[in-house]
Amino acid sequence: LLEISKRFRKEMEKGLGATTHPTASVKMLPTFVRSTPDGTEHGEFLALDLGGTNFRVLRVRVTDNGLQKVEMENQIYAIPEDLMRGSGTQLFDHIAECLANFMDKLQIKDKKLPLGFTFSFPCVQTKLDESFLVSWTKGFKSSGVEGKDVVTLIRKAIQRRGDFDIDIVAVVN
Repeated sequence: LLEISKRFRKEMEKGLGATTHPTASVKMLPTFVRSTPDGTEHGEFLALDLGGTNFRVLRVRVTDNGLQKVEMENQIYAIPEDLMRGSGTQLFDHIAECLANFMDKLQIKDKKLPLGFTFSFPCVQTKLDESFLVSWTKGFKSSGVEGKDVVTLIRKAIQRRGDFDIDIVAVVN
C-alpha cells in the first residue's frame, strides 16, 4: 500500500507540473468552484450525475425555517452499451429524455430549476458552466464529444426536446 501511495502521489505531482502535465496519468485540472455551502442556502435544485454505465438524476430541496433541512429524491437510469459507443447526440438525447422522465414523475416540468452537472470524465474546465471533454474513460466511446463542451451538448439536447427548460449553473468534475 505504501508503494501504491507513493506512485499515486508521484503521478499527482506530475499532473500538477506545467511541463509534465501532458504525459501524466493522473490529470490535475483546475476547478471553478469558489465557495462551499455556508448554511444559508435554500431552494429547489436539480442534479445530474454521469460517471459510468448508470447515471443519477436528483431533486434537492433545501429549506431554512430556522433549521436547515435537506430533502432529496433521485432516480437511477441505465445507459445502454450501444449509447456508450454510439454518437454523442444519441447519448445526450438519452440523458435529456431521462431528465424529462424524472421531472414528469415529480410534476416539475413547468419550473426552471438550477441544475448542477457532475461529469466524471477528464475535462478541461474553463468556466463554472463550461467543461471540455479531454477523453472518454470507463468504457465510453461516444463520437463527437471529445474536445466539446459537455454543458453545451446537454443544453442542445434539452432544446431539441422543447418540453422543459432548466438552468445549468455548474459542472463539477
